[in-house]
Amino acid sequence: MMTNNPARPLHLRIALVGDFAIGPGKADLLEGIRDTGSIAAAGRRMKMSYKRAWSLVEAMNVAFREPVVETERGGSARGGARLTATGEEVLATYRRMMDKAGKAAAPEIDTLKSMLSPDAASDANDN
Repeated sequence: MMTNNPARPLHLRIALVGDFAIGPGKADLLEGIRDTGSIAAAGRRMKMSYKRAWSLVEAMNVAFREPVVETERGGSARGGARLTATGEEVLATYRRMMDKAGKAAAPEIDTLKSMLSPDAASDANDN
């Protein structure tokens, strides 16, 4: 679930082929799986249903030449998920792209922010 986050004012959605793209949602999901070892926990962290999280993982696993996430059955005691080397590289590549784009766009973002009305700035702080 993406919200307007002034700390992350730029969002990239990279259309790779057909209807498949990678953007902040899939990147955050991969990061959550890496951090928690669980698709369900990563989805919860994002306020996303397990079904939606699993669907995104399946789409990524099909789209890339090699799977980005591997899972093990076994419930909370032995089951889990982890990023593959491909998954780690997909996440790192996306984050590098975000960093480069953010640095390139920073002066323009600052220009737009300087043009905001005082009312818009106070309304944003009230939320």
